[in-house]
Amino acid sequence: MKDTHTAPTAGRTALITGANNGIGLELTRRLLAEGWDVAALIRSPFAAEDEAISAAIRAGRLRVYTAELTDYRQLAAALKRIRHEETAIDVLFNNAGGSLAELEFSPQGREKHYELQTVVPYILYRETKELLLRGSLKTVIGTSSNAFAYTKKFDPDKLAKPGTFKPLTGAYADTKLALSLWTQALAPAEAADGILLRSADPGPNNTLRKGKKSGLPLPVHYLMRFFFAPPTQGAGRLHEAAFGPYRGQTGVLIDKKGIVKLKFADRAQAVLGNVDRIYREEFQILMRENKTDAAASAAPL
Repeated sequence: MKDTHTAPTAGRTALITGANNGIGLELTRRLLAEGWDVAALIRSPFAAEDEAISAAIRAGRLRVYTAELTDYRQLAAALKRIRHEETAIDVLFNNAGGSLAELEFSPQGREKHYELQTVVPYILYRETKELLLRGSLKTVIGTSSNAFAYTKKFDPDKLAKPGTFKPLTGAYADTKLALSLWTQALAPAEAADGILLRSADPGPNNTLRKGKKSGLPLPVHYLMRFFFAPPTQGAGRLHEAAFGPYRGQTGVLIDKKGIVKLKFADRAQAVLGNVDRIYREEFQILMRENKTDAAASAAPL
């Protein structure tokens, strides 16, 4: 379905993770060109030679927050800044992700795809919900994938510490599916607050970066390099998921053809329970400890 809608602009702010490369960068450029403000939560800086991006930063329309998202201490510090400096968020694009070349674990000890692509988006939503409630669009879009079309078995309890590693169709695909599943499970309750959660498949895009391992099987790497669409396509699909014909839907996964029926939908509540437990038992406790430490250091001697 062709999107004939455009995003409302005046006074609107989008928070985008992974905003400095690939699909996230093209989405950032598009929203800035449409008049949006963008809060970018990124691990590494924007390219200094990008004049349009540099101008937006100087003008205060592109505000940069830096953190390694899989490191909870860095993430907590960035979120503290965002809540202090932003007054409202209209759309949260949980976009950061990527296919790793080998089995890696986060500082918290969980498989890195799972931490980055499943758990952190949930934490970001929970921690920015107050800002979303102040916004006018109250929309959350998670970047999913069609890679899990090949998934034959799915166990939510094994995502944190998988026994084997398979590029693209292993942990990467499973954790993108898990993102869409918790989105589906959580959406009805959040709709009561007027917040709409969706996930979107941006399709095959050439997001290869010089000097960075793709984590893709060799045939897929070749196809991506020579035949996949530029990341402007993926940015367009995220844009359509937020502002196009499905903007009134919640809990759904959207691809180029429309709403996708999720595999393993019976595991959605289990995925949601796992990420919510991590949020409550690890991240919220860390945030409370940080507040206690800050209060103690500010107290007079």
